[in-house]
Amino acid sequence: MTARRNFKKLVRERMDRTGESFTTAARRLAGPVVTAAGQHRESVLVGHLLAAAGRPLSEAMVCGLGGGIGFMYAVFEYDTVPHPLLTIVAQHHPQPWAPAVLDRLGVAYRQTNGTSAKAAVDRLRTALDTGQPASCLVDRGRLPWQQPAPFSAAEPYTVAVTALTVDTLTVLDPPHGTRNLSLADFAAAWTSHRQGRHQLLSISAEPGRGVAPASGPDLRPAVHDALRTTVAHLTGPVLGNSFDVNFGFSGMAKLAAELRDTRTRKGWARRFGDPAGHAHAMRRLADCMERDYTAPGATRPLYADFLDEAAELLAAPALTAAAALFRESGQTWSALAAHAAGTASADDLRAWCDHAAALVDTALSAERAAIGHLTTG
Repeated sequence: MTARRNFKKLVRERMDRTGESFTTAARRLAGPVVTAAGQHRESVLVGHLLAAAGRPLSEAMVCGLGGGIGFMYAVFEYDTVPHPLLTIVAQHHPQPWAPAVLDRLGVAYRQTNGTSAKAAVDRLRTALDTGQPASCLVDRGRLPWQQPAPFSAAEPYTVAVTALTVDTLTVLDPPHGTRNLSLADFAAAWTSHRQGRHQLLSISAEPGRGVAPASGPDLRPAVHDALRTTVAHLTGPVLGNSFDVNFGFSGMAKLAAELRDTRTRKGWARRFGDPAGHAHAMRRLADCMERDYTAPGATRPLYADFLDEAAELLAAPALTAAAALFRESGQTWSALAAHAAGTASADDLRAWCDHAAALVDTALSAERAAIGHLTTG
């Protein structure tokens, strides 16, 4: 009852400030009803921001406008960790998803970070008071519904804060759904993320007036720009430095080569030959193809759906041909994930690596052909 009275007080304060009716003010404060359905968490989150601003797009379109697919393969070694750490990012990388989509669409937004926890919470309240959800970077290991994870404080992890009632936040965290979280617990997770501490992004709106819905926006320039970026980052330099060997088709070829390598310490049979390192590599390979910073099938099937939409929008049948090839490569990446789940023993690790390398080759061949269609379409 106390919480309900406090909520009504907030509604009345908002009505006095904005001139909205009780129903409208209550809906703005409570936030929209959301779900976590979807394949690609970053696209689900950005799609929610857009829908709340009156600019709904399909998950596939949001994914494509974010750059869609990519590939980054790296193995990191630290003195404090007993085995090498495998990382593969199969979605477009490293540009953050929300700015990539919103910039292409020409949607105004505000992004802030840093300052004290109190100042950050004040900014969050102000953002939510416009009726728009806010995208925040957190340490996912501090979210009560997730499992604590090593190095989680250093990894960018986005959630959408959709409402604040008294001292309770409503948080959208696909695929975990919509959860309620105390302001204190959220502030701890928000503060704990090292590099993006207190980062907040929200679509710009006039207080009390919301965002005017788009009236038939022309997506073609945004789609063209996104396609050019995806092609460039799969085929050429991404960062402009020596680390670019790990990106795109070059990164795929490097992965295949290191799987086959029997001479140097970078070969997988030697690098991940001990039980702990082997278990880590198999688990990470499966996760990176299907779940972590990707959608199932290394994001390729969802990107193929985007290409089908783009083919109709741009009247470009070559994009449909590319979509078919990316669906094929998605099946191959999923086969690699399944291959990793059937962990090899030390005796047959060499054969396991050879088969994994052949799968990478197959996916790479299909994607080279697909990119050929994109450049002509």
